[in-house]
Amino acid sequence: MRFGAAFPLYLRCIKLLNMKKIFISALAATALLSSCGGGTSDDAAAGNDSTATLSGTIKIDGSSTVLPITQLVAEDFKEQNNKVDFSVAAGGTGSGFKKFIRKEIDICDASRTIKDSEAHECDSLGIKYQALEIGKDGLSIVVNPQNTWLTSITVAELKMIWGPDAQDKIMKWNQIRKEWPNEPIHLHGAGHESGTFEYFTEAINGKKGACRVDYNASENDNQLVQGVAGDKFAMGFFGLGYYETNKDKLKLVAVDNGAGAILPTDATVMDGTYAPLSRPLFIYISAEAAKRAEVSAFVEFYIAQAPVLVKEAHFIPLTTEQYTAETAKWNEFKKGLK
Repeated sequence: MRFGAAFPLYLRCIKLLNMKKIFISALAATALLSSCGGGTSDDAAAGNDSTATLSGTIKIDGSSTVLPITQLVAEDFKEQNNKVDFSVAAGGTGSGFKKFIRKEIDICDASRTIKDSEAHECDSLGIKYQALEIGKDGLSIVVNPQNTWLTSITVAELKMIWGPDAQDKIMKWNQIRKEWPNEPIHLHGAGHESGTFEYFTEAINGKKGACRVDYNASENDNQLVQGVAGDKFAMGFFGLGYYETNKDKLKLVAVDNGAGAILPTDATVMDGTYAPLSRPLFIYISAEAAKRAEVSAFVEFYIAQAPVLVKEAHFIPLTTEQYTAETAKWNEFKKGLK
């Protein structure tokens, strides 16, 4: 199996140690799928003889944020269906949708909804698809642990730092608050092909893509982690899951949107009080790919495993009712396939 970005090894070890827990949880989720009419969900979750003959290669690309979840699901599915291979990469949500439209991949991981322009391209090419929400994420604002002056920041201050007007102007910490150090701000953030970049710029700067460009940009969140972890005067933003797996190297900053400083947690992301940086995570499946048995089984397996594996990857699972609704969407979509 090929993976396009590094994922912490100890999470995979945890996964193996918790296989019994995952298996039991998958069986529980299977009951949910069956109640919604999913004819193959028992087979996908339990890995019985009817899926033993599945074969083929499932190609997935897109969001680096969603990548750790998809990796865990793919690994578990592969263990139970060893004739199915995976190509899992993370070039960013925008890059993933480009490949999805060119029919180079079967599933696009996405940390945002599909753009109108991307949906129009799909329509013009006759590409049908189904989006499924698989979990929630909070964009984390992080600094180096040696940063002693910053514990919370307002949305207005974030815009002052990251807005396009800050280009070549806002270069030092004391330009934000005079009591902060007269030292340079070294910025690290998502690259322009990333759904994280688009979500952050719209939420903070008021327009997708509106951002200064004089910062260290990457679609690889691990590079951003390393950049902030190695620099006392650095600031960065990326998905909460990457903070959670590197919290010994980073310091999390609370965000004040006018109702007080709020840290991203499962509760504050789910109830939306961590505003405006709470967001849903998706997978997009093409109708052409969904006709293949191995892809259909994998998607059902994904939904069944999501309550456990989304949390294991340090993201926020949906409620049982929300996963039921996503399962119903998938089953209704499959009915329309010819």
